[in-house]
Amino acid sequence: RCGVPDHPAVTESELKLRRERLGRERRRKRFSVFGGRWEKTDLTYKILRFPWQMSEAKVQHVLQEAFGVWSAVSPLRFREVTSDQADIIIDFNRYWHGDSLPFDGPGILAHAFFPRTHRQGEVHFDYDEHWTVGNDLGMDLLQVAAHEFGHVLGLQHSLEPGAVMSPFYSESYPPRLSQDDVRGIQYLYGPPLTVPPQTGDTNEIDMGTGGPHVSSVSAGVAARRCATSFDAVSTIRGELFFFKSGYVWRLRERQLQQGYPALASRHWRGLPRHVDAAYEDASGNICSSKVGTGDQYWVFDAERQIRGPDLVWSLGLPVSNIQAALKWHQNGVEKAYLLKSASYWSLDPQQSRVDDFYPHSMWEWEGVPGHVDAAFQDRQGYANFLSGLHYWRLDPATLKVLEGYPRSIGADFFGCA
Repeated sequence: RCGVPDHPAVTESELKLRRERLGRERRRKRFSVFGGRWEKTDLTYKILRFPWQMSEAKVQHVLQEAFGVWSAVSPLRFREVTSDQADIIIDFNRYWHGDSLPFDGPGILAHAFFPRTHRQGEVHFDYDEHWTVGNDLGMDLLQVAAHEFGHVLGLQHSLEPGAVMSPFYSESYPPRLSQDDVRGIQYLYGPPLTVPPQTGDTNEIDMGTGGPHVSSVSAGVAARRCATSFDAVSTIRGELFFFKSGYVWRLRERQLQQGYPALASRHWRGLPRHVDAAYEDASGNICSSKVGTGDQYWVFDAERQIRGPDLVWSLGLPVSNIQAALKWHQNGVEKAYLLKSASYWSLDPQQSRVDDFYPHSMWEWEGVPGHVDAAFQDRQGYANFLSGLHYWRLDPATLKVLEGYPRSIGADFFGCA
C-alpha cells in the first residue's frame, strides 16, 4: 500500500464500498486533488540514494519512465540534476527517516509530499522492499514510482478501480493511466501543448497499446510514420529520433515511446520547423541544419541552444542543401559525414570544419542509394541510410550493404503492416 494518508483514512473494504456507491451514482469525476500544484511545468529532480537490487543506471532509467507516464498527457517536463536545488528529491529510506511516516519493513511501499506543503517535492521509497521491474519477483519500482510522482504533482488517491492513483499496489506492467488519472493531472496542469495541425486534420489519435489520447498532433501527422520519407534521423542520448515536418518520433530499443509524435521544439526550443540533418557530437551537443532561408545550422546542449543560427559555409562546406548527417565511429575515431546527392564531406567535430574542400563519393559504400534522406549509426555499429520508405544497412568492416536490404522503415521501426 502507498503510505500517503487518505483524508479520512480509508481501509480496503471501505474503499470497495465507496467504489460501488460511485458506480451506482455513475459519477464522472473520481480523481482527488490535494489543493496544491507546481506553478511551473519544467521540473527538476535529484536521486539521493538507490536500492541495492538494481544498478544506479537502471533506477535512473525506471524513474525517468515513471515521470514520462505523466509528461505524455500534460505539459509537464522532468529533468534529472545533481544540484541540491532540485524541485523533487527522491530517496530510499528505512524505518524512521526524518518525517512523521516511518517505514515498517515490507508493507508500506513509499510515500510522497504534495506541492505547497513544508516538505513539497520529497518522495521516499522503503529501502527494505525487494524492488524489481517488469516481473513478479518483488515490488515493481516503475508502478510504485508512477503512483508516488502523481502525489508529488498534487494528486490524491483515486477511487477508480485500476487507476495508477489507486492507493493499493497493482501488478500491471507497464503502468497505464486510466482516464481518471488523465483527467486529474489535466485538471491541475492542462493538456499537452498544442499547435495548429499542418494537414487540417484535427482528429485526436490513440497512441496505441491502450494509452491515453494525445491531442497535440493531428491524425495525419501521426499516420505518416508508416508511409513517408523522414527529414532526419539521429541517435541522441542512446535513443532514436525521427524528424518530420516539425514533429519527432522517439524510439527506445526499437519501441515507440508513449506520447509521440510530439513537437520537436518541446525537446529543443528554437529548433527550426524543418530539420534536414541532425547528429550528436562527442560532447553530447545536438547539431542540426536547416535547408531554406540562409542554409543555417544550430547547436544545442541538451534542450538549451548554445549556437546558431550560423551559416553552413563557416564549416568549410563548398555547397548548401545538405541532405543528411551521419555520426560514425570507425577504428576508434569519430567523424561526422555530411551527405548530399552521391557525395559526402568528412567533418572533424573537434574543429567544426570539414577535412577537405572536395567531396568523397558515396559509391565507395557498395549498395548505398545515390539519394539519402537521413542516416544514423545503430548500437551494433552499422550505418543505416534512409531513402523514401526504405533503409539500407552498411557493414562498416566491408563497406557493403548487408544481404536482405533494403527493408521497410515503417515495418522495422514502427510495426506498420
